[in-house]
Amino acid sequence: MPEPDLDAFPVRMRGRKFEDFADGQVLHHHWGRTLTAADNVVFSTATCTWLPLYLNAEFARAAGHPEPPVNPMLVLATVIGLSVEDLSEAGGPFLGVDDCEFRRPVYPGDTLTASSTVLSMRASASRPEGIVTWRTRAHNQRGDLVLHLTRTNLVAHRSPA
Repeated sequence: MPEPDLDAFPVRMRGRKFEDFADGQVLHHHWGRTLTAADNVVFSTATCTWLPLYLNAEFARAAGHPEPPVNPMLVLATVIGLSVEDLSEAGGPFLGVDDCEFRRPVYPGDTLTASSTVLSMRASASRPEGIVTWRTRAHNQRGDLVLHLTRTNLVAHRSPA
């Protein structure tokens, strides 16, 4: 079998650079993601989250839920994942999440969508990248706010400073 021609697959830079953001800018992410019961079971067992609320229907019903809610860490990971293409795909270290608030349970079959607003932008004091902070909000298919968080990343400049 011949070797693949790697030049036929040029690297395509994706994502936004620091200069592509502006204070107050709103970015609507991706087309959404429907979370399933299988997603919940696989994520919860893979992360050793044995809390019966996420894995046991009878326990969930006794706690006042119609069925086991989706593990909130899966909800968080999904929402951050929805935002990557618009916020951080161009690279730059993830600096953290602050003020994360789970507003209501997510259940299997719920479809999440997210949007982010640029809260602040500044130069890094120790690195050549800029620092951007966004407020991300996630809603279910009914428009209910299910999660909001503040996220910060180093973001590369379009050209070196």
